[in-house]
Amino acid sequence: MNYRKIGNLTVSSIGLGCMGMSHAYGTPGDKVEMRELIAAAVDMGITHFDTAEVYGTPDDPHDNEKLVGAALAPYRNKVVLATKFGIHFDMSLLKQGKSPIVCDARPETIRRSVDASLQRLGTDYIDLYYQHRVDPKIPAEEVAGVMSELIAEGKIRHWGISEAMEEDIRRAHAVCPLTAVQNRYSMMARAYESLFPVLEERNIGFVAFSPFANGVLTGAYDKNSVFAAGDMRARMPQFSAAAMEENGQLFALLQNIAEERGATCGQIALAWMLCKKPYIVPIPGTRKRARLIENAGAADIALTSEEVAAIDARLESIPMSAVFGILRN
Repeated sequence: MNYRKIGNLTVSSIGLGCMGMSHAYGTPGDKVEMRELIAAAVDMGITHFDTAEVYGTPDDPHDNEKLVGAALAPYRNKVVLATKFGIHFDMSLLKQGKSPIVCDARPETIRRSVDASLQRLGTDYIDLYYQHRVDPKIPAEEVAGVMSELIAEGKIRHWGISEAMEEDIRRAHAVCPLTAVQNRYSMMARAYESLFPVLEERNIGFVAFSPFANGVLTGAYDKNSVFAAGDMRARMPQFSAAAMEENGQLFALLQNIAEERGATCGQIALAWMLCKKPYIVPIPGTRKRARLIENAGAADIALTSEEVAAIDARLESIPMSAVFGILRN
């Protein structure tokens, strides 16, 4: 494993997104196996672990923080622990055709959230604390002011925003410098590349969640794939039979490069973004040790700037389906 800077924070080039161990992908993983997987990640040199207060189950809405905190307790001073505040789910909104995500970044909510997360994680500080989604009702400057206070109090060490745009970043950073922006980013979801200039200008890292477009870029799925009850991929447009056909050229591009490199499609999808910018850090999720090893191996694949540019040119020209979270590039 090698390492890079996001802001002034050093992390492994490949992180581990822990959401899927507890949330959104069907039946949660076995807790003993998931703790062992997280320990294996530490042994591989992975230092960057991502969770959130809302990654849980109907029975325990905060399950993932508890799982991650317990698994990382023996390694606490060796890792970067990231979690998030600022949203909750109201599933009744789905019946109204609305998103179930409800934003709440009021200062009093943030303070309740950080204290609860510290308790669940079993730690006295959070390395990287994200606003999970921008709250249109609360000014960015007000949220940043609370982050400054939490840093002064020692409850958090760095902060960031997830799914942020340029105005949010500039306004927040002016009050309390951001360490990272965590946005959806993959070969199928490249809209946030427009943020790269402001991130470079402000020395802010870019943490890429869903770097495989929820797994479709790994090559592990096809038009006949079936997902278990409770697995949100069953509703994602990129997994439909029609989308699998539409994305044929993209899958062929990945497969061809992977064969040339003696790598996997997933490794090329990660290496592409790692070699694009030195401050991009993907946080792929997995429940499988073999996939964890595979993902970590992407850090050793070096693509030249010319190769990255050639891939970008192809991504601009080939057809792609809609992808969950972003309609098109």
